[in-house]
Amino acid sequence: MILNILLRQGAGAIAKPIVSKGEFVKRGQLIAIPNGLGANIHSSANGFVKELNEDSIIIEASSFDKDDYIRLEKKDSLIEMIEDAGIVGDGGAGFPTHIKLKSNLVDGILIANASECEPNLHHNIELATNNSDLIIRGIELAMQALNVNEAIIAIKEKHEDAIKALNKAIYSKNISIKYVKDLYPSGDERVLVRELLGVELKPGELPIKAGAVVLNVETLKNIALCVDERKPVIDKDLTVGGRVIDTPSGKVYLDVPIGMSFQAMIDKSKGVVEPFGEIVAGGAFTGKKVDFSYPVTKVIGGISVSMPFPTEKRKLGLLGCECGASIERLKEIAEGMNAEVVASLNCKRMEDIGNNRLRCNLPGVCPGQAESVLNLKRQGAQALLIGSCQH
Repeated sequence: MILNILLRQGAGAIAKPIVSKGEFVKRGQLIAIPNGLGANIHSSANGFVKELNEDSIIIEASSFDKDDYIRLEKKDSLIEMIEDAGIVGDGGAGFPTHIKLKSNLVDGILIANASECEPNLHHNIELATNNSDLIIRGIELAMQALNVNEAIIAIKEKHEDAIKALNKAIYSKNISIKYVKDLYPSGDERVLVRELLGVELKPGELPIKAGAVVLNVETLKNIALCVDERKPVIDKDLTVGGRVIDTPSGKVYLDVPIGMSFQAMIDKSKGVVEPFGEIVAGGAFTGKKVDFSYPVTKVIGGISVSMPFPTEKRKLGLLGCECGASIERLKEIAEGMNAEVVASLNCKRMEDIGNNRLRCNLPGVCPGQAESVLNLKRQGAQALLIGSCQH
């Protein structure tokens, strides 16, 4: 089995390898360190380093027993343990967790994000249903690191089994469950802060501005494993779904070795249903087009195989969104449709917060788009491809 471990596993710069070609590495061994902002990267298998590339370490794996790995050294500092483990935000952005936890909130609050708003992803809910104790333990440790006395678990009311399991595992009156709306993007950090705390963050502002830190439930699981089992981040929970033979609505795989190819994971689901459109890393809204060789990373929560694209002969106008599909993503879809794109616009809620970074000023609440539609039509669009989150 060949594993392709990318040297960028989240926010920040490409990490620096500390192993050599031909070297034998063990599961759990540190193989790359941050080069600026970033997190430690560990081998997810026993095997030989086959190649060192600019952006990845290729390992020819001989074994990867789930419970057989090099334990982290015990540290006096909780945050140091989390830093050593290479924990990043598992919800998608991949910001280093130890940096988030350095915030001394005192009167603040921790939000555990179990909303899992991408429609085809289910692994967070399965984790909450079957391993709720790990989530609660992670919450306890994160509260300790942040010096906060209150935590909220954000989840959709429809996930009754997960809610029952979490309620059973909660032992502290300082941890509560609150429901979020069953819509996209209910899991966005700014939406959670607005809906749960009543604070409207401006584009570019982080939850810390409202006295909160938001952590995905899988991140909390990794915190618990890091402290109690001294386990680094070497595995990932994810959902495989779409046009796959085994459970198209989404099959959950827990503890998948990081670096495993999408092809291997799709094969575990008995292969694709022909014909299909594209392979998407992540969820339907915020994922990106990749190929079968793309590897599992710390931040990828889903492998989605899409339906075949219809051929579109009309000239297309694109309407992008931060919460939903960006202009770049819509262009990928248009290409799959063999369509000609004649114009593109972003939703009028999008604001430039500097360095060409666009952010929505009211995520999850779409405005009327009549003016944008007319503008695209004047530029020659005969049909629209819309990425807005509520369309």
